[in-house]
Amino acid sequence: MIQDLVVYAAYIAYAIAVLMGFGIILTWVERKQSAVMSDRIGANRAYIRLPFTQIKLVWWGLFHGMADGLKMLLKEDFKPKTYDWYAYMVAPWVAFTPVLLVFAVIPFGGVLIPSEIFSGFPAVAEWFAGKTYPMQIARLDAGLLIVFAFSGLTIIGAMLAGWSSSNKFSLLGALRAGSQMISYELILGLTVLGLVLIYGTLDLTVIVQQQSGTVLGFLPAWGIVLQPFAATLFLAAAIAENKRIPFDLPEAESELIAGYFTEYSAMKMGLFMFAEFIEIAIVAALFTTLFLGGYNLPWMTNEGFLLPGGHEILLSHGVVVLVQMVTFLAKVFLICSFQILIRWTLPRFRYDQVLKFAWKFMFPLALANLMVTAVAVWLLKGGA
Repeated sequence: MIQDLVVYAAYIAYAIAVLMGFGIILTWVERKQSAVMSDRIGANRAYIRLPFTQIKLVWWGLFHGMADGLKMLLKEDFKPKTYDWYAYMVAPWVAFTPVLLVFAVIPFGGVLIPSEIFSGFPAVAEWFAGKTYPMQIARLDAGLLIVFAFSGLTIIGAMLAGWSSSNKFSLLGALRAGSQMISYELILGLTVLGLVLIYGTLDLTVIVQQQSGTVLGFLPAWGIVLQPFAATLFLAAAIAENKRIPFDLPEAESELIAGYFTEYSAMKMGLFMFAEFIEIAIVAALFTTLFLGGYNLPWMTNEGFLLPGGHEILLSHGVVVLVQMVTFLAKVFLICSFQILIRWTLPRFRYDQVLKFAWKFMFPLALANLMVTAVAVWLLKGGA
């Protein structure tokens, strides 16, 4: 029992560190990547001076994230007169907390055997007594349903913020966020249903395990190979759900000042912004889990690599765990960078275009993809 608590406490600490780290790093990536795309130098003004010297550590603008955090913490916390004081105060946390909770059901590695990791420390290895732990905070049969349940809660924070701010721009931004969430959440569900039909489960760990094989003998059996169209729809809908350009109408600065968090300042505004960057990482983690094989590499097993032709490369358990964790983080970072690439490439839609794009374009395509997938699965199973 105590061993279980220690392992899962370590998992929770790791998850929080990863998400907070991505939130901080992505603020820098967005600045630097946009600068590279625009042929600019980019963020390079914040620095730390070494004591008693004239040496300034710029480090490609990495200190800008620290400067932003300090600014948010030290800035005056302006509190306007609101319709509902409690809703105004709790809204940032309602928007921020569910984003972290989604990661609880995402597997970030295979199976952990602590007694093998600490084989060089006999007392510690004996204490764990050969127990095994899936590298996932909450292993649930209905993991996908939990993802949709928690991700749908974030919109409540935006709605509370807009309604309680006593500001017409905030209220309009909240209404936009609500209608946009309803539209694109449906499309997310329809695209994922195709994978559920193929893999026959809602358990994210089983979905990842079933992507460890190959298709046609040489292609990885990843979701993006089996459902390329659904992968495209899923990523587009997820970006819209996160209210990022070209779908950032709930926050449109040129129309609504800052949208539903116009009346927020200091760290309360920081929570809304930080939640957006963490959600970029969550979207990338979900896309990696569902469509990119999760923590797996092609031909990788829990013992090493089983290559075509029967060739086997055996690895120690510690190395396998490390490779799986690094693989997962690398895939997540690449998808995060791709989302930022889209943000700095496409222009913003009008709001009527955002809803028409969902209901008149993506929704029919998602339905068509689901029907084609259902028929294909039925035929491959012999029509039984």
